[in-house]
Amino acid sequence: MTGRLQVVIPLFPRFTALDAVGPYEVLQRVPSIDVTFIGPHLGEFRSENGILGMIADATFDEHPRPDVIVFPGGVGTRVLIDDPSVLAWVRHAHATTRLTTSVCTGSLVLAAAGLLDGLTATTHWSCTDQLAALGAVPSADRVVEHLDGRIITAAGVSSGIDMALRLVELMVDRTAAEAAQLMIEYDPQPPFGSGSLAKATDATVARAIEYAQLRK
Repeated sequence: MTGRLQVVIPLFPRFTALDAVGPYEVLQRVPSIDVTFIGPHLGEFRSENGILGMIADATFDEHPRPDVIVFPGGVGTRVLIDDPSVLAWVRHAHATTRLTTSVCTGSLVLAAAGLLDGLTATTHWSCTDQLAALGAVPSADRVVEHLDGRIITAAGVSSGIDMALRLVELMVDRTAAEAAQLMIEYDPQPPFGSGSLAKATDATVARAIEYAQLRK
């Protein structure tokens, strides 16, 4: 893929911050990629806990034909899956994208728009049942690709960084992706081995569920 690429990252009330900011930090490092935060209206949208606000500089209507969509997740996606205007934009934009992608529960929106019918896809581990109910086949993989259908989904939150690096490789080349990785010094060495459901103890899972319930 050559030329300047327009990537849009939708914002909406109660989005997960790292779902949007993680891919942004990777993609904006590459000079040939333009990243725009868009929303149903211009202005500020607050993250799940209301602490962080981010600004949409353009609307969905202003970007009907982006090259790439990176749809973040968050509690707010539960509203978007029933929003006909957002789903219509997703369907229309996907018809001409080079890649349509999601992070975390952003895949619920893609599924609700009909883009994941019968396809394997991933999401946050706590929402696989919802993803299945919307017609996708849940996968525990960190990143799931269907390049023939121009779709990539990433699992929970931090996996968006992995996916964004893969996007750079696909849209530019491997060296560009490796350069972006180096610029953000992404060399994970976590102090704990509980970063996936398969690795976490029962006590850790229970605590995570407790914290998630308190945040709702």
